[in-house]
Amino acid sequence: MSLQSVPQATSPLQVWLDYLNSIHTSAIDLGLDRVSIVAQKGQLTKPAPTVITVAGTNGKGSTCAMMEAILLDAGYSVGVYSSPHLIRYNERVRVNGSELPDESHTQAFDYIETLRGDVSLSFFEYATLAALKQFQENKVDVVLLEVGLGGRLDATNVVDHDVSVITSLAVDHVDWLGDDINVIGYEKAGIFRAGRPAICGQPKPPATVPAHADDIHAEFYQTGIQFDYHLTSEHTWTWQHGSFTLENLPVPVLPLMNANTALMALGAAELDLTDVNIVNGLKQSRLPGRMQMLTGTPVTILDVAHNPHSAKYLVAQLSKHYPNRRFKVVIGMLHDKDIEETIRVLNPLTEDWYPTSLSGARAASADELCQYLTSEHDPKRYANPVSAYQAAINEAKPDDMILVVGSFHTVGEVLEYCETLDTQDH
Repeated sequence: MSLQSVPQATSPLQVWLDYLNSIHTSAIDLGLDRVSIVAQKGQLTKPAPTVITVAGTNGKGSTCAMMEAILLDAGYSVGVYSSPHLIRYNERVRVNGSELPDESHTQAFDYIETLRGDVSLSFFEYATLAALKQFQENKVDVVLLEVGLGGRLDATNVVDHDVSVITSLAVDHVDWLGDDINVIGYEKAGIFRAGRPAICGQPKPPATVPAHADDIHAEFYQTGIQFDYHLTSEHTWTWQHGSFTLENLPVPVLPLMNANTALMALGAAELDLTDVNIVNGLKQSRLPGRMQMLTGTPVTILDVAHNPHSAKYLVAQLSKHYPNRRFKVVIGMLHDKDIEETIRVLNPLTEDWYPTSLSGARAASADELCQYLTSEHDPKRYANPVSAYQAAINEAKPDDMILVVGSFHTVGEVLEYCETLDTQDH
């Protein structure tokens, strides 16, 4: 790679990211042939003694965050790979709860660049291999891998993982996975391994999921059957697996359904954990962009809900915690999402929409969103999430609340803007 003619202000990491975006024909290119060649060449297929791979339409990030917090409380060294990021690429790779510095990423990219030879890799394949290299270099005990898209053909599936997890199943990414829930279930179940635990946190999944587990003789654990949970009060819940029960667990900030799945995955991994580690981890677990509250007047809530499934959960939580409150909603989405149904689900929260265009090949315009918005007046269109958010702030009354929703891009741009304001204030 030639670094000549790079502007002085451009960081070495950004130079690499720009390069990776330019070297392959498609940003998303499902298939394991190319990435497997490079992973095996670099001996990257087993980056830690224990690896848990997590697929699902929604809930991957929060499931990994809760497992991470519990494992760290137990004294394990933990690596987490997730995507996409909100603000910085560095968010995608965490070791022991912290982002790694730019230099760690650039060194890993340099290693993969040399290793790949003439093998063409997509951005995500390259990023996945670099993350595996960094986990290997840091000698972590446990790696938690978040699947990028689907499962069977996702780059993370080159890894020899010990436990497979499906958090939830819904129609999403229709351009790549189609709109048949049985096909989607089969694609996500493609991460299952013969003779190893396969956890499903989706109640009543499509038949293709247990069928595939049965076909390859995976150890299948289904919520509602082999494990389950129930609320015992507003602040406590009980988890059960067979005759084993954990009682009086604290209700986490992150979705309880994903805590249920996380505990089964950790149990199946047979790691050395105590009840105290679980309680502490559930209390401590947080994830930016998931029901994230920004204090101030008016109060702002950031959530990356970007499909009907995640929007339903968000509406239920907001209705529970803020009954009878109306929100000013800043929304920006990608055009390959179910925009119409997502907006329909969010509609009970607001009459004040602030639709924004996003940038990039997959971005939907504000005009596209406005086709489905119901309002007493035609809402103004905004060129970017920050301008939409500024307008919502300016028009809000002190007791109003603002919701920023629809995409990682929407939430990320507003979060970065707010962080910049906080820095300036201090």
